[in-house]
Amino acid sequence: MRLSRSLSISSLSGLPLWEEESLPVQDLLLFEVSWEVTNKVGGIYTVIQTKAKITVDEWGENYIMMGPYYEHNFKTQVEKCEPPNQAIKAAMDSLNNNGSQVLKTWLLVMSDYKVYGTEHAVIIGPGVGSIKFNIDREAGQRQIYHRYCLERAAVRCAHVFTTVSQITAVEANHMLQRQPDVITPNGLNVRKFSAMHEFQNLHSMNKAKIQEFVRGHFYGHLDFDLEKTLFFFIAGRYEFSNKGADLFLESLSRLNYLLRVHKSDVTVVSLKGQAVRKQLWDTAQFVKEKFGKRLYESLLRGEIPDMSKILDRDDFTIMKRAIYATQRHSLPPVTTHNMLDDSTDPILSNIRRMDIVFHPEFLSSTSPLLPMDYEEFVRGCHLGVFPSYYEPWGYTPGECTVMGIPSITTNLSGFGCFMEEHVSEPSEYGIYIVDRRFRSADESCNQLTQFMFSFCQQSRRPRIIQRNRTERLSDLLDWRYLGRFYMYARHLALSRSFPSEFKMDHLNIAQVSPTQGFRYPRPSSVPPSPSASLHSTPHHSDEEDDDTYDEEEEAERDRQNIKAPFTLGAEPEDKSKPPLENGK
Repeated sequence: MRLSRSLSISSLSGLPLWEEESLPVQDLLLFEVSWEVTNKVGGIYTVIQTKAKITVDEWGENYIMMGPYYEHNFKTQVEKCEPPNQAIKAAMDSLNNNGSQVLKTWLLVMSDYKVYGTEHAVIIGPGVGSIKFNIDREAGQRQIYHRYCLERAAVRCAHVFTTVSQITAVEANHMLQRQPDVITPNGLNVRKFSAMHEFQNLHSMNKAKIQEFVRGHFYGHLDFDLEKTLFFFIAGRYEFSNKGADLFLESLSRLNYLLRVHKSDVTVVSLKGQAVRKQLWDTAQFVKEKFGKRLYESLLRGEIPDMSKILDRDDFTIMKRAIYATQRHSLPPVTTHNMLDDSTDPILSNIRRMDIVFHPEFLSSTSPLLPMDYEEFVRGCHLGVFPSYYEPWGYTPGECTVMGIPSITTNLSGFGCFMEEHVSEPSEYGIYIVDRRFRSADESCNQLTQFMFSFCQQSRRPRIIQRNRTERLSDLLDWRYLGRFYMYARHLALSRSFPSEFKMDHLNIAQVSPTQGFRYPRPSSVPPSPSASLHSTPHHSDEEDDDTYDEEEEAERDRQNIKAPFTLGAEPEDKSKPPLENGK
């Protein structure tokens, strides 16, 4: 069945700001508790980090995060500060006097509190993503029963319960027996990634860095044109099935077959090649310096040099040795690192069948192997592939979107469902959605293979146009818009706890009209479907440059096509009334 329509369907990019009365934040304290505050484990760290600015803008010093203390994180990410008021200072002093180590950044007050909880993923969810199960028994067998019970109790006791996506809402309803009150989609700090018209140049610059990496790792096998090479990637935690690595690898195997049938080239990669690449570069620079010096001296004498004599026997010997060092009689390793239990590793066991690079480490600009940060690496690639089987939200395709890089996701991820709901024909905007909910594994694999093969068939110009469209969806993921759902959840928690002081008409999510949904229109340069279009000529031109393309003109037409339905319910006619009273 289709996912139920939620509160998150409205008030997105292009719509007016949600008009409401501000909360008296000077009299309130907002606490956010998470294991990933300054402690990067997964996507929740990104949620907290990117959402902090809009929350601080609203709450100021009364917004307090709480997380675990790790010395290495404290040295680089945390600064001590004075408590914002006497109540917080007294609480900290009390905890310190009782032997607790409380940093002035991480505070804990448990008196007279009102709670709203956001579920980013059900604890037991990733472990049972692919089997039929008894929840209590499965939690016990995985030795997380106490954590599961604590989570279930917290959800049932919270004044307001939220999840980050519709797919997580379905999961929480089945496992925790509570339907979320509000869906709070995850956003991004789009300004951090914003490059305006420079993102195409950034793609070229960072692609060149990846090509340098490939030149080294492919040494001895560099028999392909790097300018005609596409870079696909998958990234995430080491969850072979949940993150869709199994489907990705199988699809790559099928894609490899299709490309061979269509006479395409194949590539391979190696770790040791970085040292050999540097040796080749140093040799070339040494010979070039000697060549340039001799050429200069010959020209000073007014002579045209004899090119057959400008390099002596020693120079040729040096070059031959360098070439000989690149010769290889075996295929290079498939991973950049030595892996423990590599014979049983699920990823290595699969990729030995094909030509893939496995880099099992966080990307860093200080790495000697691939000196690039993750953002730089993403910008340099052509396509991100994230065919997740279990993904409450999925930041990786969202990050690709705001950087103008097309991506593949699934309808079992929160991001995929969100885009499917809010974008007409997502594939035209570079968001390909694999159906893993209603299709078999083999059918999903074929669909993913077809997406990648179609992408490979595109020439350079259509890919540039598609990247422009992809980047245009950035506003859809901006916290400036999506942050209002957290605001609504906080208002709702206060109104349920103090109905006499914080009046708010509780919006019934089930009653939200489907017509209130917002969808990005089809790009104006994309022809309409045959059922909706007029008769045209029977043949299409094969020349890709027949039609002119103006990025600004298309973007402006798309903006004009966006009609703005309203936001979280009906807008109050009288702005002096409490928020969301629907004119009553």
